[in-house]
Amino acid sequence: MISSLRGQVLSIGLDHAVVEVGGVGFAVQATPTTLAALRRGEEARLATALVVREDSLTLFGFADAEARELFGLLQTVSGIGPRIALATLAVLEPDKLRAALAEGNITVLTQVPGIGRKGAERLIIELRDKVGQWEAAPSAGPGAGQVRTQVAEALLGLGFPAKQAEQAVDAVLADDGSLGTSEVLRRALAALGRKR
Repeated sequence: MISSLRGQVLSIGLDHAVVEVGGVGFAVQATPTTLAALRRGEEARLATALVVREDSLTLFGFADAEARELFGLLQTVSGIGPRIALATLAVLEPDKLRAALAEGNITVLTQVPGIGRKGAERLIIELRDKVGQWEAAPSAGPGAGQVRTQVAEALLGLGFPAKQAEQAVDAVLADDGSLGTSEVLRRALAALGRKR
């Protein structure tokens, strides 16, 4: 399986980007949020999931491994394929999605196109316990230090200078050290965008 890509962004479309790695351009399906963080002509690093079907090989890209893991977890529920899983992550941030599943919030889940009331109930029933266990696992690790490293590496991959990237990440973590990787990345990108 292709679990990550790092290379120059050749083009960005409405639902995908083309990333060149070793002379090969990979079309990567992604959420609007992930695509918005990419810059044409700059290097990017994406966590990826390869979905194999009889008639296609489709690569899906994510800002971080956390979103990729949720993408895979969503597809374990019957009736949820890669398109709906990606749509779910496009509408709901990983933290918001985990909270909706843990709390059994059907209203939040039905905001996703393609997920009705029955689908939301099925998601909650099948994933509530898995999300609780899965969420507990990362917190046993290095926590903020690991998040800092991952986000700083992601920003480097997006072409920001190391010192500037580390300062942006440190500023975000100083405000709230309990944030997940994707939220720290989002806030750091927003701060760096204001400086440009």
